[in-house]
Amino acid sequence: MKLAAGIVRPCNMFQGSSIHLVNSSHCSATTSQQSQKFMSANLRISNSWNPQGNQNPGQSLVSKASKLRDKWMEFQGIKNWEGLLDPLDDNLRNEILRYGEFVEAAYRCFDFDTASPGYATCLYPKNSMLDQCGFSSTGYKVTKSLHATCGVQLPQYCTERIPNWMSTRSSWMGYVAVCNDKSEIARLGRRDVVVAYRGTATSMEWVENLRATLTCLPSEMAPDNCQSMVQSGFLSLYTSSTGTHPSLQEIIRDEISKILSKYADEPLSITVTGHSLGAALATLTAHDITTTFKHAPLVTVVSFGGPRVGNRNFRCQLEKNGTKVLRIVNSDDPITKVPGFVFEDNKEMARNGDVKMAGGLSKWLQKRVEETQLVYAEIGHELRLSSRDCPQINDGNMATCHDLKTYLHLVNNFVSSNCPLRATAKQVLNRSPSTAFV
Repeated sequence: MKLAAGIVRPCNMFQGSSIHLVNSSHCSATTSQQSQKFMSANLRISNSWNPQGNQNPGQSLVSKASKLRDKWMEFQGIKNWEGLLDPLDDNLRNEILRYGEFVEAAYRCFDFDTASPGYATCLYPKNSMLDQCGFSSTGYKVTKSLHATCGVQLPQYCTERIPNWMSTRSSWMGYVAVCNDKSEIARLGRRDVVVAYRGTATSMEWVENLRATLTCLPSEMAPDNCQSMVQSGFLSLYTSSTGTHPSLQEIIRDEISKILSKYADEPLSITVTGHSLGAALATLTAHDITTTFKHAPLVTVVSFGGPRVGNRNFRCQLEKNGTKVLRIVNSDDPITKVPGFVFEDNKEMARNGDVKMAGGLSKWLQKRVEETQLVYAEIGHELRLSSRDCPQINDGNMATCHDLKTYLHLVNNFVSSNCPLRATAKQVLNRSPSTAFV
């Protein structure tokens, strides 16, 4: 049900490693100045290292592309990533990093400037969005911008006393992009559809994050299981609408319907990816797609630093519908441990240190906590990493632990549970850090 790839610890011995160092930066660095340099250095991903043996310098890229093309369903989770997470398969690593860049693009496209007339909207037109934010070579075309609306309405006396930006209910959340480059389609082995979400950015989204109690999914999202429950605020962001803004759910359903109709005769995959709040919305989106479209293609979630989303019944419904979820988790990131409590199936110990007690007391406590609608379940399969032993990103700052670039750096340098980090650390992206924390 859940697969952990181990906690990251520094490793000093690497057999057959071939590392392309873009800028000298090593995990043994200890000063805060080096830490700051790491987070702002102009470095790019360079995945030239093969954790499973010596890499032939003359190895053709065609052979790598062939492996991805022939086994793309395995990399999308059709076999629950068995044998690919520990050690981390290089092709899967590259796919995770690739989807992480789509999330990074969602951050770069968002207008964070509260003084701007366009605050909480997309900075760029849909047709040139990926080009203008620095991702022109993806082979994907944006087909739809996605907006989410907070269901909470502030009282009038509040809205009269606070700046307009603080009461913004609807905001640009991400986008849908479809692979339309023939060479990229050939490399991937199918036409891929990406739904990408950013994390929390507006005040009203923070309000929704704090609505931590579980609530039942609407009947159309859980037709076979009325006990499926998800976090109230996340569901509100997904299903709420206003007179001028349709719900995120409506936008997703309409766009996916068009895509499935247009590419009905082609091999197709849908990958929903997001960071933090976006990771939670990605899980809801994937569930909604597989529930709404009975003949949907393989739907995969690749999430970074996501909070808990729903209860055990919701997890069972996801699994029944064939939704595949890969959660990238930094064990030092507190956001991945909230909201609510988790009781393991054996009822002896909750995951992530939430509760540890005798079985009888656990049962009693679980019943009491369930009455508060705060018992969550861990969903999907896990690639568990840790920034604890890498001084360059272990500055004790929660924001650093949760930052998307930290996640991409850890993925880029993870080897296996026995030898977790490459000897030489490399930065991931060469732009400014993501600004959302949840």
